[in-house]
Amino acid sequence: MSTMSIGLTLFAGMLVLMAVRVPIANAMFVPGALGYVALSGWDPLLAHLKGAVYGRVSVYDLSVIPLFMLMGAFAVKGGLSKALFDFANALLGRFRGGMAMAGVLACAAFGSISGSTVATTATIAQVAYPEMRRIGFSGRLATAALATGGTMGVLLPPSVTLMVYAILTEQNITKMFLAAYVPALVAAVGYLIAIAVVVRLHPEQAPAAQAASPAEVLAAAAKVWPIVAIFAVVFGGIYGGLFTATEGAAIGNVLTFAITVLRGEMDRERLMSCVRTTAQTSGMIFLIFIGADMINAALALSQLPAQLADVVAHLQISPVVVMAGIMVFYIILGCVMDEMSMILLTVPTLFPVIMGMDFFGLDGADKALWFGILILTVCEIGMIFPPVGLNVYIMNGLAKDVPMVETYKGVVPFLITDGLRLALLIGFPPVTLWLVHRLAG
Repeated sequence: MSTMSIGLTLFAGMLVLMAVRVPIANAMFVPGALGYVALSGWDPLLAHLKGAVYGRVSVYDLSVIPLFMLMGAFAVKGGLSKALFDFANALLGRFRGGMAMAGVLACAAFGSISGSTVATTATIAQVAYPEMRRIGFSGRLATAALATGGTMGVLLPPSVTLMVYAILTEQNITKMFLAAYVPALVAAVGYLIAIAVVVRLHPEQAPAAQAASPAEVLAAAAKVWPIVAIFAVVFGGIYGGLFTATEGAAIGNVLTFAITVLRGEMDRERLMSCVRTTAQTSGMIFLIFIGADMINAALALSQLPAQLADVVAHLQISPVVVMAGIMVFYIILGCVMDEMSMILLTVPTLFPVIMGMDFFGLDGADKALWFGILILTVCEIGMIFPPVGLNVYIMNGLAKDVPMVETYKGVVPFLITDGLRLALLIGFPPVTLWLVHRLAG
């Protein structure tokens, strides 16, 4: 069997293991280890493992992941989500479908603090969904809007997936954060437009508008100061060059913890729950790192990435078409694995291919930032894309009165706006890079 055949076989074996619900880390590690043995033998595998595992988990830059995750856990337990939703609803309640719009914006704001898609979706949904149903929103629109809004946690800093991409490709995390904001804003605007169109075409899915008084808006605004303060200090300091992303995450932890204590929302049990959740999730992520490193090492030995790069380089088609094809590949791959696994598995293979192609005359640094945002955008789409859509499953668990098929029908308008946004970002890289060039040079 040729080395390329071995590479294709172990990749197929990984997908089969994932399809039968083997844990992601194991599904990548086992085929990778077997492929490594087939290509090099047992002794080289043991020599590789001796240094590879320690080399991966001892990387200082990775400490930013559990730090931001702990900050997000404090925010979840500290009750900051309700204040965000109440303020967004006070602003947008005057529009038909305004509470659904408020749910999307609350998800975006909370995602910029928690850095976790799952935490954002589950937390905001628990606050917003019962209220939306109480005043007359259809189950389809309510669940679809919240599931879609929660996907913004993939793109908005401090997204764990975004940080992992930056670390894998050796990019500046601060610049990656800056590159994400304009695409995230485009996403939010697209989702609001989608809601406005849906309630106009199907008014029965949303109740009549309920405008808040100026006093109610001011009262709601007064309750969101902790989130504004945390965001201003942490990200203002990072973007201003006062401290690194890792230091900013540590400062954010102190601020978020202090605010939750002052609000009376933190006790010993909740503190231990935050630490336990962060440790469990961080352990899972690092195991996926190790599994991905194993299969990527085997794929490198099989020469599959190099041969793939050579094939793509000799294709007589536009690089933009190649990029569009890669994005479609990510959408398909998202049907069998989560966004973290996709990033860890595919970026080491596809990143060199992209860096070797010419896209609109972009230099290497800009190309890396642009490609990263495109991948994260597709990961967002995968969170609600049938037949898997992790966020749809999360909403289904919280909204048991709404059949999952109804939520999938409801996300179709949002997927249309996502498709348009992806096309915009592929065709016009300056949309992604403008803020980076403006603030980071």
